[in-house]
Amino acid sequence: MGADEAKGDPEFVREVPDGDTHARDVCRRCGFIHYDNPKIVVGSVVRAGPRILMCRRAIEPRAGFWTLPAGFLELHETPEDGARREAREEANAEIAIAGLLAVYTVPRISQVHLIYQASLVGDVSAGPESLEVALFGFDEIPWGEIAFPSVHWALAHDRAVVDEGALPPFGNPPGETGDRFRAG
Repeated sequence: MGADEAKGDPEFVREVPDGDTHARDVCRRCGFIHYDNPKIVVGSVVRAGPRILMCRRAIEPRAGFWTLPAGFLELHETPEDGARREAREEANAEIAIAGLLAVYTVPRISQVHLIYQASLVGDVSAGPESLEVALFGFDEIPWGEIAFPSVHWALAHDRAVVDEGALPPFGNPPGETGDRFRAG
């Protein structure tokens, strides 16, 4: 008997557990099933009047590109609290969430994005994850320097709500899975 066996440390094998349809890591010793599920990203389209808050990323992936304040949801956090936290971390911004704008899926990297509409309360400045932050009118947004496809979608969906009275929440645009970055 090896040292690991004597301690009762987990010994995982990849198999389809009884009653399941997907292969999972299952401990041969105790039967514990490790579920590896999608990551949840939370963020917001933050408006200050007609202008939109954007952050130039200081971190990978896509450092140097512009994005909305967003990031991974933490354990024991509501999505709304996560969106507020991300605005504070990335733009030293306090925001008031108005409602859910969209739920996007990016299957290639197993992510689900919950994007809210929010308004800015106070001033902004770059946080540790941002090189700079700025408030842009829709026609001033640096479209060729947007970090992720879902940022394009969220900006377009926010505009549809504001300008056309469209009703959220939205999902991925038809045929889009977040795999392609726009040229430019």
